[in-house]
Amino acid sequence: MKLRRKILLAIILLVFIPVILMGSISYFSFSNTMEKKSTNFYWVSLLETDRKLNYALNEITNISNSAITQQVIQETLKEPTFVVTYEQRQEINNSINHPMISSFGLYSKDKLLYQYNDAMTFDSLSHQDWYEAMIAAEGRPIWIGPGENGSASTGKPVLIQARVIKDYYSLEDIGAVVIYVKPDILDQVFWDTATLKQGDILLVNKQGNIVFDKSGEHIGERTDFPFLTDVETNEKGYYVDKYLGEKSLITFLPSHNKEWYLVAITPSKLIASESINIRNIAVILVLVSLISAFLFDRYFVRRLVRSIISAVNGMKRVQQGIFVPIPPMVRSEDETDLLMDGFNRMSKQISELIEQVQVEQARKKEVELQALVAQINPHFIYNSLESINSMAVLQGNKDISKMVVSLGRLLRISISENQQLIPLSMEMDHVRHYLDIQKYRFEDKFSYQIEIPESLKYYKTQKLIVQPIVENALYHAIEPMEGRGFISITARDGERDILIDVMDNGPGFDQETLMHLWSKDRGNLKKYRENGVGLKNVHERLSIRFGGYYGIMICSSPGFGSIIRIRIPKINT
Repeated sequence: MKLRRKILLAIILLVFIPVILMGSISYFSFSNTMEKKSTNFYWVSLLETDRKLNYALNEITNISNSAITQQVIQETLKEPTFVVTYEQRQEINNSINHPMISSFGLYSKDKLLYQYNDAMTFDSLSHQDWYEAMIAAEGRPIWIGPGENGSASTGKPVLIQARVIKDYYSLEDIGAVVIYVKPDILDQVFWDTATLKQGDILLVNKQGNIVFDKSGEHIGERTDFPFLTDVETNEKGYYVDKYLGEKSLITFLPSHNKEWYLVAITPSKLIASESINIRNIAVILVLVSLISAFLFDRYFVRRLVRSIISAVNGMKRVQQGIFVPIPPMVRSEDETDLLMDGFNRMSKQISELIEQVQVEQARKKEVELQALVAQINPHFIYNSLESINSMAVLQGNKDISKMVVSLGRLLRISISENQQLIPLSMEMDHVRHYLDIQKYRFEDKFSYQIEIPESLKYYKTQKLIVQPIVENALYHAIEPMEGRGFISITARDGERDILIDVMDNGPGFDQETLMHLWSKDRGNLKKYRENGVGLKNVHERLSIRFGGYYGIMICSSPGFGSIIRIRIPKINT
C-alpha cells in the first residue's frame, strides 16, 4: 500500500471513525437519556394523577357509604310498596348530595323505586355489561367511566358509581344504588396533569376501552396496548410503539382501581427534537473533519510523500553506486528540507568515504602481507613442544616432559581467541597446568589444592579469570614467604551464582597496600598485560560481560593471609 493511502487510512481510522462514533454515541445516549427522563417525568405525573383521582372518587364513595346506611333508604328498599313522602324525598336527596352528582337511582331487587333527575330503568340496569360486576362486588362500589358505560357516544358523558345495598342488620342484599357523576370531576383531575407538548393522558380499562383522556378526543375508543393482556404487569413500565399511526413513547401505571390503567402518550418526535442539536453538531464535526482531511492531504501529505519518494529514489541510486544529489524542490523550511539536505550530504560523504576506503584497502593488503610474513603459526609452537616432549621422553627426563605438556595445554587455552566462554572445568585445568609449571620454578616451595563439585564443572565462565588471581597470590604472597606456602582454589554453589575462593597463607596486606596494588596492578604485571590479565582487569571483564553485580571481592589482613572471591553467574550454554 502506498504511503499516501496509508496516511489517509490512518486519518480515517483516527479522525473520521472516532468523530462519527462519538457523534452517534452522544446522539443515541442523549436520546436514551431523554427517553428515560420523559418516562420518569410521566410516571411521577401519572402517580400524582392517580392520587388525585383516588381522592376525587373517594369523595363520592364517602357520600354513598353514608347514604346507604340511612334509615330512610333502608326502609324504602325493605318495603318496596312503601310510599315515599315529600319529606323523605328531601331526606334521600340530602343524603346523596354533591356538586358533581347529577342524578341517582334507588333500585329494589326487581324495579326502580326512586330516582333523582334521571335514572335508567331496572330492566335497562340488569342488561348493562357491568351489572354482574356490581353484584359480584357485594356492596363495594364499582366505577364505570364515560368510555365504558356508553354515555360518551351520546354526547352527554357521565361517570357512574354502582353498588349493592345490604340490610344494615342482616347484611342481606336489599337493593342497589346507581350514582351519575358529572365528567367534570375527571376533567379537574386530568387538567392538572403535567404533560409534554402534544402529549396525552389516558384512563384505560383492562378491556382496552379508553375510559377518559385529557384531550377528550378519544373517549370510548378501542385500544390494543400489550400490557393489558400481560397478567404479570403490575407496576410501572414503558415501551415504544405506534399509537394512532404515530411512533410514541407509551408509559403506563396501574391505577388504584384495579380495572383501570393510567397511560401517558408522548410522540417520539417530541423526544427526538431535543436531540436534534446533538445530531447537527455531530454532522458538522464530520463535515469539518472531511474538509480538514482534504486540506491536510492537499497541502501537507502530498508534499511529504513526494519528498519521501525522492529520498527513496535517491537511496535506490545509492544502492546501485550512483551518488547523485536529489534535485531541490520548493523549499518550505521544515523537516523535509532537512531530510533532503541531510541525504545529499550523506551521499557526498559516502562517495568520499568509498574513495578513502579503496585507498586504505590497498594499504591494508600491503600491511597484512607484511604481518603474515612475521606471524608465528600456533601450530608450529605446538609441534615444536611435541618434539621437545618426545626428546625428553626418549632421554628419560620425565620432569621436562611433564612441564612441556603442561605448557602446551596452557598455551592452547591462552592463545585461543575464538572462544571467550569455556567450561569451569577447563578453566580449572588451565590453573592446574599453570601451577604445575610454577612448581618447577619455585622448587616445591608451595603446594596447592583445587576443589570443584561435579555439578559445577560444565557451567560456562569467562576464560582466564582464576589464573591471574593465582598468579598474584604466587608473586605477592608465596614468593616473599620464608616457609612453605599453600594455595587453595575452591568452587561452590551460591544458588543463582558460582563463588570461587582463592585463598593463600601468605603474610596478607593492609588496605593501603591493597589500594596501591589495585592501582598499580596492570603496571606491575607488564609481562602479562598483552593477555589482559591482573586483578583489576579480571574484575572489569566480569563486570562488563555479566553486569556490575559480578566481579571479585578481596579480603585480607596482615599476618592472616588473603582470600579473593570471584562471583560469576550460572551459564549452561
